[in-house]
Amino acid sequence: MIIDCHGHYTTSPRTHEAWRAKQIAAMRDGTPVPPRPVITDDEIRDSIETGQRRIQRERGTDLTIFSPRAAGMGHHLAGAEANAVWSSECNDLVHRVCSLFPRHFVGVCQLPQAPGVSPSNSIAELRRCVQELGFIGCNLNPDPSGGHWSGPPLTDRFWYPLYEAMVELDVPAMIHVSSSCNPNFHATGAHYINGDTSVFMQLLTADLFADFPTLRFIIPHGGGAVPYHWGRYRGLAQDMKRPLLRDYLLKNVFFDTCVYHQPGAELLAKVIPVENILFASETIGAVQGIDPETGHYYDDTRRYIDAIAWLSDADRQRIYEDNARAVYARLTAQLDKQLAMDGATI
Repeated sequence: MIIDCHGHYTTSPRTHEAWRAKQIAAMRDGTPVPPRPVITDDEIRDSIETGQRRIQRERGTDLTIFSPRAAGMGHHLAGAEANAVWSSECNDLVHRVCSLFPRHFVGVCQLPQAPGVSPSNSIAELRRCVQELGFIGCNLNPDPSGGHWSGPPLTDRFWYPLYEAMVELDVPAMIHVSSSCNPNFHATGAHYINGDTSVFMQLLTADLFADFPTLRFIIPHGGGAVPYHWGRYRGLAQDMKRPLLRDYLLKNVFFDTCVYHQPGAELLAKVIPVENILFASETIGAVQGIDPETGHYYDDTRRYIDAIAWLSDADRQRIYEDNARAVYARLTAQLDKQLAMDGATI
């Protein structure tokens, strides 16, 4: 199988996110929050068939690990109670996608984070999504303030209750900020990449995985600046008298292939060990146009991996499938269950 570990429901029916805007406006104005819109299965099917499923067929991918739209999480836009309602609605909608397309999508959940609120507040929704909806991981926002970075780093004990639940449930987290509250930082071009890079540096300076040796994080977008500056990070770790990065980070930290040009994909594959790379495209996501230099879509990331001459068939098998099954430890069992319910076999 070719497993895309990074997909968001960016094509959800417009009434879904329109309700979130109404929810926020109602809280601001002190008026009742309007009822949720009714979204039919046909609306969901149409949004997927003309969007993500069409692209899966065109590009030859089999399965997408699927989560709510990252920019839509908007943790900084409301408090914990409102964000809990919004997260639940987003996760339920993704679950409906996975139920309608069990061969091609498996769920990852949005957490009901909020600025200054303990991560333990997210545990109930994580448990619900994993144990009741069959989700296999979560998206973890390291900066629910939307760009102020006002909370503790991910290595602080502030986060430990959530990590304990993740370890118990045996699920990883993809590190993913949401929208930016500062117009100086473009959401997908700066804020996302800043988040990826900042979290890696947090992990480098601490001993989180000594306390949680089985905790697993995926840093998306190719790891932000990390592969390009690998020598800087190795040198900083050495100056700080830290162990070798491969010994104390790469057993727990993984990177995806959302890098939208051939040299970037090749750099990622040269710098990061193949067992730490998961195939991903983020389709339909941040970059949707055609590269005039190649005539192909920027986010057709399978094309880049296929074109890396020095990768062996075994390497590609790891990147396309095996690493995803290892990092998302619940994936194989959940996929078997979904396919069995659909009357199919792997």
